[in-house]
Amino acid sequence: MCSSGTFVEGKPSNAYAKLSVNMINTLTFPILRLLADGRFHSGEALAKHFNVTRTTVWTAVQEAQNLGVTVFSVRGRGYKLPDPIVMLDREAILTAIGPERAWFKLELHDSLESTNSYLMKKANQQGLALSPHATCVVAELQTAGKGRRGRSWQAGLGASLTFSLLWRFQSGASALSGLSLAIGVALIRALHTLGIKQANLKWPNDVLVANGRGPEKLAGILIELQGDMDGPSAAVIGVGVNLNLPEEMRRQIDQPATDISTLAPEAANPNVLLGTILKHMADVLSEFERGGFEALRDEWSAHHAYHHQAVRLIMPDGREVLGEVSGVASDGILLVNTPQGEQRFSAGEISLRGVL
Repeated sequence: MCSSGTFVEGKPSNAYAKLSVNMINTLTFPILRLLADGRFHSGEALAKHFNVTRTTVWTAVQEAQNLGVTVFSVRGRGYKLPDPIVMLDREAILTAIGPERAWFKLELHDSLESTNSYLMKKANQQGLALSPHATCVVAELQTAGKGRRGRSWQAGLGASLTFSLLWRFQSGASALSGLSLAIGVALIRALHTLGIKQANLKWPNDVLVANGRGPEKLAGILIELQGDMDGPSAAVIGVGVNLNLPEEMRRQIDQPATDISTLAPEAANPNVLLGTILKHMADVLSEFERGGFEALRDEWSAHHAYHHQAVRLIMPDGREVLGEVSGVASDGILLVNTPQGEQRFSAGEISLRGVL
């Protein structure tokens, strides 16, 4: 699943130094790390640095562009990225998590199709009992990220933070109702800690920011469960946060979106952001294991962007329900007052469009 052919834990793999048919994959991201400063680097200097030919450098840069990474190439000056970016760094992430939570197991990948798919496949291959608890997989570039209801998650190098966390529970999957809402609480705590106080939640798994143009999506959550309904279970918790969206990518997103760089430029460091989120996820998951979503329900409701608002709920089968959100139940079910009385919804998409 790792299209770059290697994963990085704070330093380049020895595979980068080997000349082979995989040179494009193994050299592309080391070059991108040098280009991350946003300055021009000549092909000659890059070739000398990696002890390869300029043609090999050119081919590796072409592979980056095939992956959707914009690299400027100017004759006589060399190659550069449009803007400086901060690349993932294992030690910086661990520092942000803090020594008291050093038990997280980090995997830093150059490129993955989907961090969720990678972790689910790994868990299936190893078996639930052997799947490492608290494994976090994060990718510099996610090429086929998954969203809720079959949607894709748009991601680009330096544009998004995309990661997945495998968390094992002693309870069965039937006891994990409301888990996505609990993770939303963790994201809100982390974002507020980093100064993004305007972040709110949208049932069941989005983080929004409201402005004069209306709500804009900042982050999303996708949870996939594995295991028995009554026995030990595991959740793969996928999170995507918009870091610095280029205009072209914004146009590809099917809803209004914002990013960390727009809201709080000083917080747009993926290492600090990831470490801070994981720290709060550990706290929230501990609370969730002790008391279920009920222990977090009041906090979630306090940050729900549509609490006590008239909404249009679009059901998976296309039906629409008009009503006013009255809250969420202890199992994470959305409660809506409709002309037929209060109804419970476990699925659907909240919208304000068309609501009078």
